[in-house]
Parts: sequence; structure tokens; C-alpha cells
Amino acid sequence: MSQTPAPVKKAKFIAMPDTLVILFGVVFLVYMFSFFVPAGKFDTHKVSYQADGVTKSRTVVIANSYQIQKDHAGKVIYNPPSIFATDGNPGFLNFVYDGITSGDRNGGAVGVMAFILIIGGAFGIIMRTGVIEAGMLKLITRMKHRQILILPVMVLLFSIGGAVFGMGEEAIAFALILAPMMVAMGYDALTGVLVSYLATQVGFATSWMNPFSVAIAQGIANVPVLSGSMFRICMWAIFTAALMIYSVIYARSIHKNPRKSLSYTSDNHFREQLAEVDAKQHFGIASWSILAVLFLGMIWVVYGVVEKAYYIPEIATQFFTMGLIIGVIAVISKTNPMKLNTIAQAFKTGAGDLLPAALIVGMAHGIILMMGGSDPTSFTMLNTVLHSSANLLSGLNEYVSTIAMFLFQSIFNIFVTSGSGQAALTMPLMAPLSDLVGVGRQIAVLAFQLGDGWTHCIMPTSAALMGTLGVARVEYGVWVKFILKFYLFLMLLSVGFLIFAVMIHYS
Repeated sequence: MSQTPAPVKKAKFIAMPDTLVILFGVVFLVYMFSFFVPAGKFDTHKVSYQADGVTKSRTVVIANSYQIQKDHAGKVIYNPPSIFATDGNPGFLNFVYDGITSGDRNGGAVGVMAFILIIGGAFGIIMRTGVIEAGMLKLITRMKHRQILILPVMVLLFSIGGAVFGMGEEAIAFALILAPMMVAMGYDALTGVLVSYLATQVGFATSWMNPFSVAIAQGIANVPVLSGSMFRICMWAIFTAALMIYSVIYARSIHKNPRKSLSYTSDNHFREQLAEVDAKQHFGIASWSILAVLFLGMIWVVYGVVEKAYYIPEIATQFFTMGLIIGVIAVISKTNPMKLNTIAQAFKTGAGDLLPAALIVGMAHGIILMMGGSDPTSFTMLNTVLHSSANLLSGLNEYVSTIAMFLFQSIFNIFVTSGSGQAALTMPLMAPLSDLVGVGRQIAVLAFQLGDGWTHCIMPTSAALMGTLGVARVEYGVWVKFILKFYLFLMLLSVGFLIFAVMIHYS
């Protein structure tokens, strides 16, 4: 008597929702909270501080100036957005359009989205020449037994970039090269994100001289700018060393078994590209010229950011210039072979590849608009959240208060991703609060910079993170699953440093 085979049970699992689904869920929660959280505002004033021998000023909120919105009868007003707005005000279903069109050429969604698309298009041209992939394969062949050394060197360089000049969005361009390079070395695209973008955030979060976070926060908190550097330098060294060790250990494990990688399937895109590259390709004048333009162009970008304070518009134009010059060289030399129409097509393809990342940036900006915006002088739900959070921290002891400030800054950074903008909103409240609980304003600044830095490693509202994941072909859900344990390690290590700072009365 034959037995009927038992049915095979399918493994049950919960698929990580798409990033756009996550963002829509956040917007929906914000919309629901708007029915219960009233709007409020602050008064502001300008503060001046010294940085690099120059007097700078910043408009900041005035502590204890919070006002809740009320009608003529003294009743608290709630301002939930309309479901569908037609008057230019925020609406629940308008958040996509409103988010995408918010900001200007220097920032916000419009500026960052243009930045991402232009970089994608420029590198579409650069990678279409085939010279970069061929050069990577030659380098990997020559460093066959020493290629693992590339990882700690990259971590160190990018961490210094984050610490010295606040490198963040610039990592998107480097990840375009490093992601396929790591795959070619037998690692994965996640390794490329680790040694580039995550390294910049380690430097950013632990910096002793970051002009966009530490210097501004110290100036607002009335702490000598760039003071307490030795503590921060030691902290930076320990965090950077931890990322070096983690990157090497992870890369070795993937090299032994590439299928262990969470990005193994998406990395096939790079494997297919690399399979079409002739590793024995002759490097003539044209090929070396293309590499020289790319190398000098990267130096130009770093010089512009450090010496000329270039930002999104200038950096995007620099990369476009690089792509255009390299494309012209490839057409004249008939590299791979390319024509003028090929340049145009490669630009469109490269920009198209980063369109999903650009859309995510736009939708993420819609969240803050749903909260009424980040203007402290306007009645918004965000100002009420800021005021209420500060009040909750006021009754805690010095250790708990310090950790609470750190966690508050981490969460608040989800909605205000600009380091300088977050400093202007939160430090005028956190600095006097630190006086009340007896931890010192230097520690309040430390809690701010660590909280501000680590959120960018995991939250989908970070334009730099989503742009980097986009060029590395890594889904946001995959990244969260991959980085979560190390992210928690970074948070715990930060708590340890904060507790130590309180113990030694860091000032």
C-alpha cells in the first residue's frame, strides 16, 4: 500500500516592506498623531560665536519661549492636515508632491534629488567607458594577496573625511566605484557601503572639529568652539578602529562563502558588468587620461568642500563636469566604443538607476511637512514634540538625563536630518537643561553629535544613506537587517562614552 507523501510545509517569513511602504506608514502615523498633538512655536534670536578666528552667527530658539496655539476663547487648537488639500497647505495625500518640491537648489528635497540624479548620470557616463572596471580588476590582480588591506585604509580615509569636513553626500559618488570593486574582490556591495558611507558617519558622529555639527553646537551652547578635542579624538580613534575590525571580519566571511551575503542576488548586477570587462584591456593614453580626470576630479571635490565651502549645487556640477570630460575623451578615442549619443544614453541610464533613491528622499521630506515644517517661529507639531521632550528630560538624574538627551537627539534627527538645523533647534533647550541636571554643556554637545550621527546610519529619511544604498543596489530592508547588530553596538558604545564623560566631569 503506497503512502501519500506529506505535503511540504512552506517556510513562513515576513518580508521586509519596501522603503516607500515604510515611509508611507510613518506619514500615516504622523497624520494620526496630528489629531492629538497641538501646534506650538518658539521665539528666536541670533547668537554669535567664534570659529576658526571668525565671528559667526546663528538664529536659534529661545528657551522657555514656547507658546501653544489657542483660539480667542483660550482653547487649544489642533491642526490635522486635510486628507486632500487644494489650497497649498499640507495634505495627507499631498505629501509626495509637497515633499518632492520642497527646498531649493541648495538643499531640501529639490536640491538633494537633483544632486543624486546628476551624480548618477555622470557616473553612468564614466562607467560606460569600461575603463574604471578594467582598472579595478588590474589593481585587484596586483594586490591579490594584500587586497584585504584596502578595507581599513578606506575606512580610515572616509572616517577622516566625515570628521574633518562633514563628508556625507559625497560618499554616494565613491560608493559607485567601491560597490562593484568590493564585488570584484570577492566581497559584496554591503562591504562597499561599510567602508565608504558608514565610515563617513563614524567620523561625523565622533568628530572633534566637524564644522557642521560640533562647531555650531558648541557655539550655540556657549562652549568654546573646538574645545574638549582630546576626548573626542580618542573616541574617534576607538570607533574607527571598531569599524575597521568589523569590516575586515565581515569581508573575510563573505570571501569564504559569497552566498552568505544578504546582497548576493542584487550583486549579480555588478557581476554581470564585470564579466563583460576585459581584464587584459590595453591601457593607452585615453584610458590613463580617463583615470587621471577621475582622480583629479575627486581631489577637486575635496578641495572645493574644504577650502571653498562648496555644497550641493557646486559638487553636482563638479561631477557633471567630470562625466562630460571623460565622455568626450572616450568619444574621441573611440573607447568601448562610444559616440555622442552613447554619452546621452549613459547619462539617462545612470540617472534612471538612482531615480528610486531620489523619490525616497522626496517622500521623506514630506514627513516633516506633515508635522508643519521645521520653522521654530511657526505653529507646528514638531515644535510641540521638541518642547515636550525637553520637559520630560528635566526631572532625571545626571546619568539618565545624559542618555535620554542622546536618545532624544537620535530620534529627533529622523525629522530634522540637517546637523546644523538640529543644533539650532535643540541646543538652546538642551544646554540650559544640562545645567539644571549638572552634567555640563560639553556633554550636552557630545550627546547631540552622537545622536545626530548614528541616525544617519539606519533611518530612511537620510538622503545620503538612501543615495548610497541606491548606487550600491542594496535594498533598504536588506541594509537594516545587515547593519542592525553593529548599529546597536555603536549606540551602546556611545552610551559608554557618555557615562564616562559624566564620571570625569568632561568639559
